[in-house]
Amino acid sequence: MCVALIGGMDRLERDYETEARRHGVELRVFTKTKTGLTTRLKTVDVMVMFTGKVSHQLKREAVSAAKSKSIPVIMVHSCGVCSLRECLQRLVASGQRGAGESGCAGSRKDAHCRRTADRAVA
Repeated sequence: MCVALIGGMDRLERDYETEARRHGVELRVFTKTKTGLTTRLKTVDVMVMFTGKVSHQLKREAVSAAKSKSIPVIMVHSCGVCSLRECLQRLVASGQRGAGESGCAGSRKDAHCRRTADRAVA
């Protein structure tokens, strides 16, 4: 499974990648706006966005790319390694490419993960 991480902290990039490897997930980290973002995202299965640490421009570009490629988006407010770990565990446990109906959605009423795939493809 290939996951794109949008936002987060530059200094935690290596930790994000280490955590993804532990779960057997290929992770692509985008903490800043880069040219050709849509092209770089076209092969990912799911997108995790850390909304607390992402620029408005990067968020707009990533959501637009997700809509055009029908990529599910999981929005997480916090940007720590534990938040990524929780989402990756649920994605891997779902056993579906692109997270399907599982992922971080609906885990708890107070969960800080929110899946927006339905809005992204509508």
